[in-house]
Amino acid sequence: MAPVQFVNVRKSFGSTPIIKGVSFDIADGEFVILVGPSGCGKTTLLRMLAGLENITAGEIRIGGRVVNRMPPKERDIAMVFQNYALYPHMTVAENMGFSLLMNDVPRAEIEQRVKPAAEILGLIGLLDRYPRQLSGGQRQRVAMGRAIVRNPQVFLFDEPLSNLDAKLRVQMRAEIKELHQRLKTTIVYVTHDQIEAMTMADRIVVMRDGIVEQIGRPLELYDHPANLFVAGFIGSPAMNMIACTAAAKGGNVAMMADGTKLPLPAAIPVPPGRAIVYGVRPENVRLDSEGLAIRVVVTEPTGSETQVVARLGGQEVTLVFHQRLEVQPGDELRVGINPADVHVFDRETGQRI
Repeated sequence: MAPVQFVNVRKSFGSTPIIKGVSFDIADGEFVILVGPSGCGKTTLLRMLAGLENITAGEIRIGGRVVNRMPPKERDIAMVFQNYALYPHMTVAENMGFSLLMNDVPRAEIEQRVKPAAEILGLIGLLDRYPRQLSGGQRQRVAMGRAIVRNPQVFLFDEPLSNLDAKLRVQMRAEIKELHQRLKTTIVYVTHDQIEAMTMADRIVVMRDGIVEQIGRPLELYDHPANLFVAGFIGSPAMNMIACTAAAKGGNVAMMADGTKLPLPAAIPVPPGRAIVYGVRPENVRLDSEGLAIRVVVTEPTGSETQVVARLGGQEVTLVFHQRLEVQPGDELRVGINPADVHVFDRETGQRI
């Protein structure tokens, strides 16, 4: 186990900057997830940590050692890729122990390392099978087992669940989290799926265009997003963003373009007339017979809840009700918003107020 540090790390391909001065620390034994849209630089950052990409400027440290010019095999890391990359002519046991064999580890020791890893991952009964005889989830477990037997200081995961179906992704999320709780090893994990990030990470690093937008625990990012990008990226369905103006009169009220009034939190002082973005999460809007009028556009029942797309004051919003609603497009509903659940952002800068 070891801490990891990024110190003003930069990466350019030619004259094009990809990573633009990233700095943050990962504690020993911490599970940190890099998340962001495609092209934000998260995989490039992981590859630089692994030694698969050169660093243009800055420092990367593993266990206090600067590893900028250190080859991958000397960094004491193990990486699990989106592609399982298993050898088709080798059994599960041979795939798991191959890297040790290449490092001249005695076969008896390889077997001693492979068996406990297989027990942890539920592969004991599959050690004599070949990759073609395994399901996608089992192949991913073998790839993880190949990393575990090396007993590295740091595990690196590059979108390992992208090739799995939805049900299997949920199962594998739980298994990877349980694996971390058992091994207590530092994990750096890359994904574009914010649900994976929210459910698995100790801390999340949200990236966009080669910079870090915000770092925090999952619920910190959910409850207190630093800007519009993080607010829209964290949470599913995404937060509703409504362009408003702080009312000149009438206290803590925001006005939509058509004159619809929305409640503002008393704890957030917004100067009258200021252009703002009014953020409210779909699950924080409730039915209220005396509340705001909305017109239903689409309903999406899922069984335990109902997702509704509706128009509020001329703008389309998404709402999630934790109940079954018998509503049709064109129906009118009345909803209420608790001011304490409202997020307010400056419309010009996008920063949280």
